[in-house]
Amino acid sequence: MKRNLKILLAAMIILMVLLSACGGDKKGGGSAKDGFVIGYDIYFVGNTWSVQLWKEFESAVAKNPKVKEVIYVDSGGDVQRQIANLEDLITSKVDAIITTPNSPTALIPVLTKAQKAGIKVILLAATIDGDCYDALVTVNDYDFGKVGAEWLVEQLGGKGNVIVLDGIAGISVSDDRSRAAMDVFKQNPDIKVIAQEFGSWDYATAKIIVADMLAANTRIDGVQSQGGAMTMGAIEAFQAAGRPLVPMTSEDNNGFLKLWKQLQPQGFTSIACAKPTWLTEIALEHAIKLLEGQPVYKDFNLPVPVITDADLDKFVRPDLSDSMWANTKLTDAQLKAIFTN
Repeated sequence: MKRNLKILLAAMIILMVLLSACGGDKKGGGSAKDGFVIGYDIYFVGNTWSVQLWKEFESAVAKNPKVKEVIYVDSGGDVQRQIANLEDLITSKVDAIITTPNSPTALIPVLTKAQKAGIKVILLAATIDGDCYDALVTVNDYDFGKVGAEWLVEQLGGKGNVIVLDGIAGISVSDDRSRAAMDVFKQNPDIKVIAQEFGSWDYATAKIIVADMLAANTRIDGVQSQGGAMTMGAIEAFQAAGRPLVPMTSEDNNGFLKLWKQLQPQGFTSIACAKPTWLTEIALEHAIKLLEGQPVYKDFNLPVPVITDADLDKFVRPDLSDSMWANTKLTDAQLKAIFTN
């Protein structure tokens, strides 16, 4: 009898250890009853898209009664700071972390640690080279680059000299878009990529780069650009050099859309791909569903929204700031509060 009791007690201890291991060492946080605690990593505020992404999340939180608290951290585009911030969120025992990785590899150990602590990990708008996350919410950046490059090839009739403006080296968003564009161009051997540089999604940087490219090349037939600000810089570089404008890919930044509308009568044409800032709302929804035990797609890829000459008028907002992004769920009042002309 005593022996059976000892066996039963030992089995109960083993079961408790196993349950503890499966659930991680997380304590605290919220519950479905009193609301959840979400850790949100403001990965970067160096451009207006990333600011609008963050503000779109705040708007989604305000409408979601299942969120008890949000702990915000600001990573400032710095990988080591982002790792430290995620460590802090783990220590704070949040229920879920929503982060936009500034590196596809460096965050893997800390994200793995978060999962082992029982924290749900949601990647927003950028990927990692690993499987240590519970959900990814994004527009597939390979598709983003592919859509723009295919449009450019079509505009050029399959031949011509192209310059390429990429984003920031080492960030999956830029790398994937660039890889897709180059794959498209390789499939069209009469398209020649004569120059390629990182423009950091920045107007001033791109303007200088394109000015140098124009000085070095007497013929440029098209511009493959990952971002609206870079395309605006490219346009102004062409104008300053007295060179005719050529087809250019871009993004749904309102400043670019205004410029495009202004230049349409002169024959300028473009395509504006979008990575909607309301992806944060979907990321929050995924976090809540995961915490409630509901199924979600591990990789949620929104099809690439595009703006063309045919529907430009539906999206351009002459009454709003150049800095806002057209594919948004924020109200005009919210956008005006965030951005000023």
